[in-house]
Amino acid sequence: MGQADFSYGPGGADALACVAAVYAADPAGAAALRDDVAAAGYGVVDYDLLAEVHGAAGPLPGDVLVVDCPQADGATIAALMQLDLRAGAAAHPLIVCTSIAALDTVFACLDRSAAQVLVEPTTGERVIALGRALTMIPRMAVREREEADRVALLRLTEQVAEVARQIDRLASGQPRAFRLESPNDDFAGDDGERALIRPPRPPLPDPRLVRRIIRQRRLRADYFGQELFADPAWDILLDLTAARAEHVRVSVTSLCIASGVPPTTALRWIGQMTEAGLLEREDDDSDRRRAFIRLSDRAADAMARYFAELGKDARSLI
Repeated sequence: MGQADFSYGPGGADALACVAAVYAADPAGAAALRDDVAAAGYGVVDYDLLAEVHGAAGPLPGDVLVVDCPQADGATIAALMQLDLRAGAAAHPLIVCTSIAALDTVFACLDRSAAQVLVEPTTGERVIALGRALTMIPRMAVREREEADRVALLRLTEQVAEVARQIDRLASGQPRAFRLESPNDDFAGDDGERALIRPPRPPLPDPRLVRRIIRQRRLRADYFGQELFADPAWDILLDLTAARAEHVRVSVTSLCIASGVPPTTALRWIGQMTEAGLLEREDDDSDRRRAFIRLSDRAADAMARYFAELGKDARSLI
């Protein structure tokens, strides 16, 4: 597919509402990426990711950056780290497509930019990610565009957002319905004085029990299909609870598998659960190419109290 010449400054005759700068090392992958970006209503310009290694200067190109990194060699890792810093500092929307084999390495490179990470995405998943990226484009840049461009951008945002909402509801329920409210540290009586001190947190449950619950939950998929009982948030919490009790660290790839949903969907849940304070990212101090996910102390407290409330009846519930 030939490179189109798009102008995304105000007043361009062929100007589109937004332009995506794309990079893919493989020519066939680059062509597919351009097609998907065009299908989402963006203009397309090329971007050289590896130039970041040599200290690329000036503003990042386009309104959104879309990078395809199915493999993570040394040069790509260095470039992604630099791009992550620049995109984070500029609040520039970033979408990174990768493979399940390279997920842990790519994820570890992206901790400043709030990048959307897609694992072996379909066209639909890319279009949805590009729709989400519209909401991240700086408002000032949008206001500076021609009136016709602003109207087109608004319509495109509404259409893609509606598609995203419908697909998300079908695939994973309502990912944003997270509310973790722990009891207050104390309870005040009518006299306004402290009447009850919150008891100490009980220990985490026996990891063997948690692993057994996970196995029993997985067994349902053998008979009814995985989609019917998909509950990625709970499966993620169970896996991380067992891991914390076992004193082991959990990689992003491992957690995606434990979630029971496709990796891209799992990453979306992980991101939103992190924003909600349930999960925390843990970088590997000895190897920047690795990062782990763990329960926050607040979530661990809630899981410990949940299992303590179940008590001895927990084994009969699985």
